[in-house]
Amino acid sequence: MEPVLISPAKAFVFGIPTVIFSLIIPLAGVAVFTYIIALRLKPMVKAQPDFRFDRLWTRFVRMIKYALGQYRHPRYLDAGIIHITLFAGFVILALRSITLVLLGISDGYVLPGMGGAAGQVYMVLKDIAGTFVLIACVAALYRRLVIKPKRYAVPSKYGKEHTWEAVLVLLLITGLVTCDMAFEGSEIAAQMQKGLGTGVLVPMTGTWAAAHMLTLSSMNMLQHIHIAAYFSHELIFFFFLCFLPLGKHFHVITSFPNVFLSKLDKGTVKPVRWGVTEDALDDLESFGVKQYEDFTWKHILDFYSCVDCGRCSDNCPANTVGRPLSPRFISVKCRNYSFNKYPLRKEPVDVNPFIGNVLEEDEIWSCTTCGACEQECPVLIEYIDKIVDVRRGLVDEGMVPQSLQKPLGALEKRGNPYGKMEKKRADWTRDLPENFNIKILGKKETADTLYFVDSITSFDDRIQEIGRASAKVLFAAGIDFGILGPGERDSGHEVRRFGEEMLFMDLRDRNTEAINNAGVARIVTADPHAFNALAHDYRDIPPVEHISRTILKSLKSGDLRLKPVENSGKIYTYHDPCYLGRHNNLYDDPREVIDAIPGIHRVEMIGRCRDRSFCCGGGGLMLFYEPIEEKRMGQVRVEMAKAAGANVIVTACPFCMVNIEDAIKTSGLEGEMEAIDLVELVERHLV
Repeated sequence: MEPVLISPAKAFVFGIPTVIFSLIIPLAGVAVFTYIIALRLKPMVKAQPDFRFDRLWTRFVRMIKYALGQYRHPRYLDAGIIHITLFAGFVILALRSITLVLLGISDGYVLPGMGGAAGQVYMVLKDIAGTFVLIACVAALYRRLVIKPKRYAVPSKYGKEHTWEAVLVLLLITGLVTCDMAFEGSEIAAQMQKGLGTGVLVPMTGTWAAAHMLTLSSMNMLQHIHIAAYFSHELIFFFFLCFLPLGKHFHVITSFPNVFLSKLDKGTVKPVRWGVTEDALDDLESFGVKQYEDFTWKHILDFYSCVDCGRCSDNCPANTVGRPLSPRFISVKCRNYSFNKYPLRKEPVDVNPFIGNVLEEDEIWSCTTCGACEQECPVLIEYIDKIVDVRRGLVDEGMVPQSLQKPLGALEKRGNPYGKMEKKRADWTRDLPENFNIKILGKKETADTLYFVDSITSFDDRIQEIGRASAKVLFAAGIDFGILGPGERDSGHEVRRFGEEMLFMDLRDRNTEAINNAGVARIVTADPHAFNALAHDYRDIPPVEHISRTILKSLKSGDLRLKPVENSGKIYTYHDPCYLGRHNNLYDDPREVIDAIPGIHRVEMIGRCRDRSFCCGGGGLMLFYEPIEEKRMGQVRVEMAKAAGANVIVTACPFCMVNIEDAIKTSGLEGEMEAIDLVELVERHLV
């Protein structure tokens, strides 16, 4: 169909060929954009190295799933649908935007392959996509200006509200699609006036509405609208492009590479310095993050990629109970600092010291490393590695909270945070029946399986019951096992995540030597923290599994049999430990074990289970830390279980047991609710 109106490539305004503007606008826009991006890359170039180019196919698949497929967005359904609509529309309209830029330079330009039927199909799809984008913009504006979800709010200590930026971007997107509708609609209206037909025009789309609204306009007016809509679109497009790297909408550009380069191995912690061997750590002048450039380049890319959606903080247990930590604002504060230190034109603002001004000690120590923030982030931003790296810097400077100094000193001296004598590690076995002869593995005793006990189960009076229950279950399953006894040290899981890398390495090396000297073929533990450390932080040791999997396999093989529950009035719920669930994806095994008990009644804490489980607040040295908080995490968790209708909370972690039992007492729910470890529950129902 021949165009009726003069195209932007051939039109004149006040005697000036508009093609000049069609060239100037893109050239200026691209030049400014390139300048901004170059400055944004500057801190990344100065930052520490990071190894992110392994397993390329896996990375590509994750990028398709999370960045292109928007996999995590529907977890917040309303906002997710709006964002997916905007994103999908943008992807479809991208070709149209490129075409329009070139259309102003070359009359009638068509992208290769987009002529004929393919072009007509695309134009139909483009009109539908533009209409849905317009609707999504209106819905998003309503959410931002009327509904105002709490997770978007900015507490006064973090600065000003970011609503204006979101509103501006939504208005820019609205302007883009409406200008395109007016540009195309004016041409179609002119075609209709000439009686030339409209081609394929989808009813009820924005272009269809624009064409019908403009049919009564004069040909001269249509020509003016046609040119004005085109250049309005181009100005908005290139302004939008240059605006993106100036704030939170930088993620439009960085999210794809950020997801592609994201961390692949859950449960792990980054090394002190990529490219530096452990033997060379003593030669490093500084450990961890003390200034902004001590972050890795990928972590700075994380700051740029933050969507500022608040999902991380909305699910952060530390933030929920009023601790001075909000993962969202770690990213926001660091991004703002980067923009101020590497500004576009004004004098740089270099805040020193970085720790204590931009990031505060209390917020860094408040993190339980539960991983809820990382599990929720739609662009896979990493927080735990950053926090651990900042803690390494604090430890290196001797800035360790008073309450943690004693357990860390005990770990260094005695290999456990309680300061107990090494020879007492196996004392918990004394209360077992006489026929339970547990081997102490070493030079004289060997076994097929090592039961790795770890410190809390060895020395805490209440948690020793979990150790004894574990031993009884392993005996009942016919498993040939033993323990290291005095030869065992703390797994070092929390030691590493609290920034004491050298102490962790010492604990790990001693345990590794003892494990290998024991000559076992596999390791079993009832402690998810020890399990995570042995599975991810250790090397050159036999394979390790959590006891929930050991029990499930024994149930399926018939080596273990369970009797029915005696009290059918009890209602059980399962609390997912962070380092068993989120960090190691073990969600089903414990539930299958519970459900294998005949007559048991189990309910879920809907919305706060599995990968959205709520941290108990424990985890190794967190039992010794004295945080600033409004309420204990364990109490919040107990309230969730009670709301689900449960009166028995089953967990599979000794730290969770300590905190949940304490929360039941402090909440005044003794006699009304109880907590039990999974292995204790199984031991009670052994045939």
